[in-house]
Amino acid sequence: MSLRTCLLATSTLAIAAPALADVNIYTTRQPELIQPVMDAFTAETGIAVNLAFVDDGLVERLKAEGTRSPADLVMTVDIANLKQIVDADVVQPVESDVLNTAIPAALRDTDNQWFGLTTRARVVYASRDRVADGELTTYEDLADDKWEGRICTRSGLHNYNLALVSAMIAHLGEDGAKDWAAGVKDNLARKPEGNDRAQVKAIWAGECDISLGNTYYMGKMLGNEEQTEWANAVRLVFPEFEDGGSHVNVSGIALTHAAPNKEEALQLMEFLVSPAAQSIYAELNFEYPVLDGAPLSELVESWGPVTADTTDLTEIAGHRAAALRIMEEVDFDG
Repeated sequence: MSLRTCLLATSTLAIAAPALADVNIYTTRQPELIQPVMDAFTAETGIAVNLAFVDDGLVERLKAEGTRSPADLVMTVDIANLKQIVDADVVQPVESDVLNTAIPAALRDTDNQWFGLTTRARVVYASRDRVADGELTTYEDLADDKWEGRICTRSGLHNYNLALVSAMIAHLGEDGAKDWAAGVKDNLARKPEGNDRAQVKAIWAGECDISLGNTYYMGKMLGNEEQTEWANAVRLVFPEFEDGGSHVNVSGIALTHAAPNKEEALQLMEFLVSPAAQSIYAELNFEYPVLDGAPLSELVESWGPVTADTTDLTEIAGHRAAALRIMEEVDFDG
């Protein structure tokens, strides 16, 4: 083969197989929580994934960067955050049969602007020694005076608790939710402080008997040598609304308006709802997959079945402002 023929062949190959672009993600989740699933995507496709942790000001950053933003995707937790990025007009719709087939309609935006990847329930951590089986069955029970001086929780203004109050508004209306929030406040053993794990530590220390917390923290504590003893002092109780199921929230993903690597970003979005990726997610983070039939981690499966509340997540997010007002009016953290 002549030198000219070799050069032509090399040139043709270069045109036929261009270098793969990276996918750039702004995430409010700690990168180490999602890095393994990104590594699996890179191993399968050859496409690198760059994670940038953005703790605060995600929407403001995307607005400031505009069309110059390097971010292809946004990953965040809590339905209110997902609704916020849609309302801010910093993400775009995605048409994908893969996503629509894998993700139940209740866990994705009706206009295809955000897609759920995993869910978690907000449940009760109960003392094994001081709370009997069946003593608490509903969220409404938390306002009963039998729990006076027995409840611990993080700030009522935290996203996780505001989402629960928003769901309570959906079930009871604003007046009913306000009465409930005031009742729970009256039952607190101490002023709200710390994170969800700190409440479990307080139960272990005898400061309270029950607390509110997300399910996956049980797995995180059992994997932490210092916190294993706290976790073993409690059991998970899955309360339900009197006219519904257990309150669940979602972690999700959306495609930015800028998306310089849109094709590769869509590949990643579809990979994240594949059986392999959903299994990795479930095993690492002790969350519930959105893909029907994807296996739970052994620990999560041991908690038993959860009946998720069917209230539309977008409706719950729409009550966010009212939930914040209620928690401020009852001075929940005061």
